[in-house]
Amino acid sequence: MKNIIYLFCSVFLLIISCNNQSTEKTKNISDEASFFLPPPTTYNTIKINDVNLFYREAGDPKKPTIVLLHGYPSSSHSYRNLIPMLASHYHIIAPDNLGSGYSDHPNPETTTYTFDLLADYTNQLLKALKIDNYIMYMQDFGAPVGYRMMLKDPKRIDALIVQNANAYLDGLTPARQAFFKKAQEDTSQEELDFLYNITAEDVIINKQYLFDLDTTNYKIQSPDAWTHDLSFLQSKNDRLIQVQLFQDYYTNLLAYPTWQKMLKETQPKTLITWGAKDEKFNANGAKAYLRDLPNAELHLLDAGHFAVEEKTRDIAELILKFLN
Repeated sequence: MKNIIYLFCSVFLLIISCNNQSTEKTKNISDEASFFLPPPTTYNTIKINDVNLFYREAGDPKKPTIVLLHGYPSSSHSYRNLIPMLASHYHIIAPDNLGSGYSDHPNPETTTYTFDLLADYTNQLLKALKIDNYIMYMQDFGAPVGYRMMLKDPKRIDALIVQNANAYLDGLTPARQAFFKKAQEDTSQEELDFLYNITAEDVIINKQYLFDLDTTNYKIQSPDAWTHDLSFLQSKNDRLIQVQLFQDYYTNLLAYPTWQKMLKETQPKTLITWGAKDEKFNANGAKAYLRDLPNAELHLLDAGHFAVEEKTRDIAELILKFLN
């Protein structure tokens, strides 16, 4: 009888022990999974000067902030995949420019859209969010916005991440330079119609997103990108906003020497991740940065103008290693 009771107790204790081990194992798996899962992204609107600016935010505000500045014809949606890859380690802010994405689109008949205006609103956004210092990621239109912000106070920039964001004539063919010059100087209706037509759906898809891709890259370029962009280019006024920015773009080329001088004098910690297949902002523009920033880290990627859409993981890994 004692042996039976002893055997029963032994089996009972073994079952309890196994259950405890199973619970502990499940808890450990849960803890490990939580460690690797990114924090959620929030979608926010803040009022600045009576207009609403939209921004995505993720990560702990106590950690260093990375500000993601988007290009044409996009918005913070460009960074929808990059944000969660960085947000476990950094605080991420990705705004939509005034006139782009979910931010307000004031009527271009009463608001003249310039890169000065976009930079001013983005500066005010960061001020309202009490972000004093930050790491700045720039792509395409993000460069003229970002460098204007940096000129205001270079000490606020802890590091630069440059992705197909031009600051040197080397990155623009003579024909491309002439395009921007003509867009500013030619006020004819013919030129206005031309600029308006390049904001059309077919041009956005085939001359902007797919222009510099080969067949190996097609499957990793999500159609979500241009579908999202085109949803904000449905009205005549929405397209005229982008036309006005094309008309203002030549001011950036004239400002390149000023930006270059600032970079040379301040020597910000800089990572350059550039889609080498980009034909609009070619790879010579990436290499030119090394003249003024010889310590910059340069990576030419097998991607086009929208490298962050094609090589999100690669860029995330480069950023995390660089900032670490």
